Amino acid sequence: MLHQNFIIIGTLIGTIGSLAYLVDTVKGKVKPNKVSFLLWSIAPFIAFFAQMKQGVGLESLMTFSVGFLPLLIFAASFVNKEAEWKITRQDLICGILSILGLIIWLITKVGNVAIFFSIVADGLAALPTIIKAYKYPETEIAWPWLATSIGVILTLLTMSSLTFANSGFIIYILVVNALIFGLVQFKFGAKKSGSSIK
Repeated sequence: MLHQNFIIIGTLIGTIGSLAYLVDTVKGKVKPNKVSFLLWSIAPFIAFFAQMKQGVGLESLMTFSVGFLPLLIFAASFVNKEAEWKITRQDLICGILSILGLIIWLITKVGNVAIFFSIVADGLAALPTIIKAYKYPETEIAWPWLATSIGVILTLLTMSSLTFANSGFIIYILVVNALIFGLVQFKFGAKKSGSSIK
């Protein structure tokens, strides 16, 4: 088990990746999906407040960061029009389902239920970006997704015991970030279809 200070180190590693993504968004090098990044800024905040309510300690810092940084990227996506990713009907459907998950949490107001529906909502919000990373990996860069994955792994290694409250959301974050990293880095979808966009 690593010392709890590694949570801060892990969060900083993920932050460096997200800030690089933010800069590339402003420059127009990447095209973030607005639906994903807006909802990625909401669901983690709900999970974070649910964790705080249940007495989760420093581990909640990673959850907070994976909500705050997408909010900055969402705002940056309006700065450079070349960085804009067109919102599709599928994106909107995922967004609506994600919001429904958040509404269910507001009705229940139970800590672990809040975390569970935050995961569901965040996962639905991730679908447009996962699909985009599969079909059009050139609209993304791989290493920020890897940086967040490494940061989450460091956070998990500081925990003496894993509970749904302290690790459920960040394990989910690890899975999603590793998946997007793999799709962008190895271009599985682009290799299969030969598709690309400018």
